[in-house]
Amino acid sequence: MKGRRRVLSRLNGSPEAEILFVGEAPGRQGAELHGMPFHDDTAGRNFEQLLDAAALERDRVFVTNAVLCNPQTAAGNNRPPAAAEIAACGTWLRETIQVVDPGLVVALGAVALRALARIAPHDLRLSDAGKTVAWWNRRLAALYHPGARARSHRSLEQQIADWRRVFAGSAAG
Repeated sequence: MKGRRRVLSRLNGSPEAEILFVGEAPGRQGAELHGMPFHDDTAGRNFEQLLDAAALERDRVFVTNAVLCNPQTAAGNNRPPAAAEIAACGTWLRETIQVVDPGLVVALGAVALRALARIAPHDLRLSDAGKTVAWWNRRLAALYHPGARARSHRSLEQQIADWRRVFAGSAAG
């Protein structure tokens, strides 16, 4: 991903956040352009809608990704990050979690769940959406990625219910 924008800055959110979201990778029409994860593309608009449904404020959470740069196909389209790319960014993800030190880490999708399992083992799967478990001296939750593709597996209504289960009584809203 040489030459790609690394998306990790103050635009990711509050370094004192109690909730840290981990996505897959910066999108080429969102974070790659603007430097802010889940911003100004389809996944970003869905993410904002889900935050609102869970009564969370964007400026009170931290958002990062399993990889910090946008992986693309030869044609320039988004593609899932390769295992080697996830491994290469693993130190950044681990250090980001340690610096922010949130009480809750939220994996947005299967790629994020796998990346987090490289840091510390867990038994969560995407089918556990809305569930939280103890993980690496904090809590870990699984939710679907807010991209449009996830809606073919889990409706918006189901995703909103998952988010509300995870964040019921959250102090981050």
